[in-house]
Amino acid sequence: MHIPVLCVLAAGVMPLLGAATAKWGFKGFDNHNPRQWLAEQTGARARANAAQHNSFEAFPFFAAAVLLALHFQVDTALLDSLCLAFVAARVLFFLAYLLDWANLRTLFWTVGYGVCIAIYLQML
Repeated sequence: MHIPVLCVLAAGVMPLLGAATAKWGFKGFDNHNPRQWLAEQTGARARANAAQHNSFEAFPFFAAAVLLALHFQVDTALLDSLCLAFVAARVLFFLAYLLDWANLRTLFWTVGYGVCIAIYLQML
């Protein structure tokens, strides 16, 4: 499988990382009303849930960029590197969010967003 396709797959699965982290090992989790339960969480669980939501928000912009880049046949090596950079930035974003490192979280979010812009710019 091509690196860009694997990266889109990884980015698409990344929200599950936030959901699993928010719910993992908690005996009081209410699967009958999970959204309300998650909304009431605090600390690392709340941040993991917020990271899950942000991952869902970041995915369409990235996936569309990659699909368009593949369609327009941009430089393969550069696209591979940019896609890997996006996934790395998003993983680091998640970790920084979970650990409550707000400034680093913002930095990694900015890097990920910038990578998406860089992918789009390859098609100009």
